[in-house]
Amino acid sequence: MLKKFKDFVFRGNVVDMAVGVMVGGAFSKIVTSLVNDLFMPLITLLTGKIDFSNLFIALDGSKFATLAEANEAGASVLAYGSFIQTVVDFLIMAICVFAFISIMQKIREKMTKKTEEPVAKEPRLCPYCKSEIHDDATRCPHCTSQLD
Repeated sequence: MLKKFKDFVFRGNVVDMAVGVMVGGAFSKIVTSLVNDLFMPLITLLTGKIDFSNLFIALDGSKFATLAEANEAGASVLAYGSFIQTVVDFLIMAICVFAFISIMQKIREKMTKKTEEPVAKEPRLCPYCKSEIHDDATRCPHCTSQLD
């Protein structure tokens, strides 16, 4: 059983997946910081200084000035501002991943084009004598037949 576990863990796909999860976690922190520290303040400024992190509805009907105050009081809240911020975070993450994958595909296409050898075009054959003729020829140089 230990050997099977060792074979599983050191298989290439598992190691690649582990690296991907670790890099994804770090990338997620970068995007979260990008959203919280750069984009949300700009969006707040553009929307008339609405602070999305403090958009909430107290479900018990009480009035609180901030979300922190409501949480301190132990009130049940529907924090839709946090949801909006998480949606923006997701959209920016999706755009970044899309851009990254698009760039990688373009790089891969360029690399495969360089390695591919040009495919030789099949020679044109005379329909009468079956000899090889030039693509632009109107007569066969071998049997002098008129070509279409």
